[in-house]
Amino acid sequence: MAHREIILMRHGRPDLSSSQKIPAREMQDWMAQYDCAEIVDEQAPDACMTLAASARVIVSSSAPRARSSLQVLGVEPDIVDDVFCEAQLPHTHWHHPRLSPFTWAFIFRMLWLCGFSGAAESVRCAKRRAHTAAQRLQDLSGAGRVFLAGHGVMNRLIARHLEADGWACHARSGRGYWSVMVYRCVPG
Repeated sequence: MAHREIILMRHGRPDLSSSQKIPAREMQDWMAQYDCAEIVDEQAPDACMTLAASARVIVSSSAPRARSSLQVLGVEPDIVDDVFCEAQLPHTHWHHPRLSPFTWAFIFRMLWLCGFSGAAESVRCAKRRAHTAAQRLQDLSGAGRVFLAGHGVMNRLIARHLEADGWACHARSGRGYWSVMVYRCVPG
């Protein structure tokens, strides 16, 4: 029997400097810049190129880093939707200490996972959105292999919903930029 397949790919490395140390209160501006950033000019892994080229349906979050990743892969999205965007990060107005933006992002993600969301999307809301995203991908998979250019945390949340619905992870290539998770569902 034929199987359905959904590929969840994390976007390429964003073109954004992160070496300057900043206080937490500047993270809101940095996150806004991150959300507008495309990816650095680099070659995509061959595996991503092959998977994207073989997909029947190409889906993307609306974030420029996801859309520019598809451009590097040489494909155009059939569907672009905010439902696939990254789970939002909270922030604070602390003046000290000064850390790199990616260190702050890690700290805020850990706080977010522990229930602190501030004005950002809560974990509960992100999980509901991931459920909607997973349902959408499953519906699209009836037309053939689906390829999503998405984000690290949201892709993992979507993956949990796929697994709960009986999909199995067939392949995984880590958690970094350009990483992929391939999910299959064999009709019973």
